[in-house]
Parts: sequence; C-alpha cells; structure tokens
Amino acid sequence: MPKDRNGPEEFTRPLRRILVGGLVLLLLAVFLIWRIDSPRVERFRAALIDRLVPNMEWALLPVTKAAGMIDDFQSYTRIYEQNQELRRELQQMKAWKEAALQLEQKNARLLDLNQVRLDPKLTHVTGVVLADSGSPFRQSVLLNVGARDGIRDGWATMDGIGLVGRISGVGQTTARVILLTDSNSRIPVIVQPSGQKALLSGDNSAAPPLEFLEKPDLVRPGDRVVTSGDGGVFPADLLVGQVAQGTDRRLRVLLSADYDRLEFLRVLRSHELAPITDPGSLVAPPLPPAPAAEEAAAAENADG
Repeated sequence: MPKDRNGPEEFTRPLRRILVGGLVLLLLAVFLIWRIDSPRVERFRAALIDRLVPNMEWALLPVTKAAGMIDDFQSYTRIYEQNQELRRELQQMKAWKEAALQLEQKNARLLDLNQVRLDPKLTHVTGVVLADSGSPFRQSVLLNVGARDGIRDGWATMDGIGLVGRISGVGQTTARVILLTDSNSRIPVIVQPSGQKALLSGDNSAAPPLEFLEKPDLVRPGDRVVTSGDGGVFPADLLVGQVAQGTDRRLRVLLSADYDRLEFLRVLRSHELAPITDPGSLVAPPLPPAPAAEEAAAAENADG
C-alpha cells in the first residue's frame, strides 16, 4: 500500500531532526563555553549563571520538596525507633519498680520483726512463708524452716507486730503453722488491764472469740490481749490483739498480726519446763509401813 505523502508523519520527521540537531549544537556550545579557558568567557559564564540560576528556583522546587520529604521520612523512622526503644526501657523500668517495691515491703517486714521486743531469754528463727493453705475449714501457712533448724511442734510464731499461731507439723526443711483463726486453735490469754484470764478459740473468722472469761463485765472493747503463759504452751506477754464486740454481741479479739500479708514469721524457741522431783518441805514424806502390815506380808511370803 503506497504511503500518503500528505500524512502527519511526513511533517513531523523533519521537525524532529531539526530539534535534535539544535539540541546537539546547544549542548556542544555549552560544552565549549565551559571548556574554554579565557577571562572573557569566564565573565560570560558568570553573567550567564547569575542570570539563569535565580530564575530556575521554580524548576528546583520539586527536587527540594522531594529531598525534604526524604529527610522527614528518615527523621520519622529514627523517632519511631527511639519511641520503641523508650517503650522497651519503660517496661524494664516498670519491672524494676515492682521488684523494688517488693524488696521495700520485705525490708519493712524484716525491720518490723527486728523491732519487736521479746524476752532476752527467748531465741528465735526467722522463716519465709512459702504457701498459704488456708481454706474455709483449715487455716495454716507453710514455712521454709524445719527439723534441720531445730523447729519443734507447739512453738509460737509471730510477725512484725503480734502472735500469728503455733507450729503444728514439722518436716526436715518445712514446718506448718496453725493460725490463731483456725478452728483447732486454743490458747490461754490475759486481758489487760483487768487481768481477766480467758481462752482464745479460733472459729475460722478474722476475729476469734474470747471464751471462759471469769468476769466479762470487767472487759472493755479496746483492752489489750496478751498470752498468759499458762500450761507452758506459749511464752507469756506476747501481743495477741485488742478486744472488740462482734455483731453477735460476743467479745472477740482483733488480731494485731497482719494476716493479709504474711511474708516472714519469727518462730520462738520455747524452753522446756524442768519436771519437779523434789516435793519440798511443805509436803510430808511418806509414812513407814506399820509392823502388822510387815508381819502379814512376811507370812504371805512364807506360805507361798
């Protein structure tokens, strides 16, 4: 099929050639101008730059904006990385803060234990509460001290303020403590200042009742309750709590020990009471056997 000489291609081809040739000549002229080492050409180049470059800022604006966006993105990336690092450090600081608070609480508990004034004759062993096996029917805790530490059944245990319970069950490395609130707990106490003796009986409540009071009318809410030492169960004058009147109109004891946060307990070594072998001068010695009884006993032996 013959080509159409009047088509647009016949007119655009020479125009393209002219434009390409002119661009080549322009580039060649620019190259020669920049390569010629002459004072006049140098002044021409300086004048040309002063003339054209300030007017080309609009052409460089997209490049400048793109470079700014790249810098902003890099800055945002650095800020994001720093933010993530700060988040990780904040999580670590929270963990250290929690550890510091726990250490502070333990230190306060140990200081409380050291500030409790006891009989100088009493020695003690401090143990850490391993587990709380409290239940609606049995309330006790487990300590990390046992027979290897010389712990024995029946010894009293205290926290930083008051009496907690007694040892009931000793293993080689652990010991169980029956709390005063347990239903199996019974300890003799004295209510001060009236001096009334009573029995503190656990009933699985936070405030165990006082039983067998001699004169309940002499006891008032707020009176101090301490151990009596009767029967050699506990040492005397250990703080138990304060008297309060329950909703059932019974006299109860608000325990001084903090049962909600039992972390360290002090086990008091109780000294064994020496048995009395000498009856003393107030008890008459046994009478010698009568002679008739001796003769009857000899006759029975002879007959046998």
